[in-house]
Amino acid sequence: MKKPSKSRKKGIFFFITGISGAGKTSITTKIKKEIIKNYGPTLVVSGDEFRKTFKLKSYLEKDRKRYLMNYLILAKLITDQKINLIYNLVGMHDVARKWNRENIDNYVEIYIKSDIKKIIKFGKKETYKNKNKNIIGLDIKLDFPKKPDIIINNNFKSTINELSRELLKKIKSLNIQN
Repeated sequence: MKKPSKSRKKGIFFFITGISGAGKTSITTKIKKEIIKNYGPTLVVSGDEFRKTFKLKSYLEKDRKRYLMNYLILAKLITDQKINLIYNLVGMHDVARKWNRENIDNYVEIYIKSDIKKIIKFGKKETYKNKNKNIIGLDIKLDFPKKPDIIINNNFKSTINELSRELLKKIKSLNIQN
């Protein structure tokens, strides 16, 4: 992460990524109030909300990448106005994370690491029951984060509350100024 300036003239972009069913949305919901309390005005948006709001129907890999890059341009616009942003979406493309690091000043990459076989086994996500193609992790190759700022391992042995507390502790250890 680029170190935020002491006066922090821009918002913080918390980019929470991981495969579908890893717990991104549940964890985000739990940390939102604490992020607002510690860092100020914060907007939370999920990949599912983007799809619904902008009526994004295609699940083809090329369209997913195009959608993702549009989300990131919006993230820069929002954080440049000193509003924090938490995105939780799959976003498993190296090009996106590279773009974030090069273009967004206060970027925090958070990877919720989970095993797709466990997600399927425990029935954690309807996506994997879909018989269509273009499912990330099954039909579409993933670029797993190579050097995220924070990794949270969700092996489904810890509760969402425990994982959320762990994430907040790790965010606090980054010493981001507010």
